[in-house]
Amino acid sequence: MSTGLVRPQRRVIAGVCAGLAQRFDLSPNVVRLLFVVSCVLPGPQFVLYLALWLIMPSE
Repeated sequence: MSTGLVRPQRRVIAGVCAGLAQRFDLSPNVVRLLFVVSCVLPGPQFVLYLALWLIMPSE
């Protein structure tokens, strides 16, 4: 399991979900599915995604 939170080179959009999946040893598709499902709930999902995109360094 990786110790850092980084956006991998192999990514779909920005690499945020792939980076989170890599950090927590999950499948990237599971993290993406959870993100899409969470978008039907009220909350700052898109703002959080954009913030992580800016904060997380690339590999």
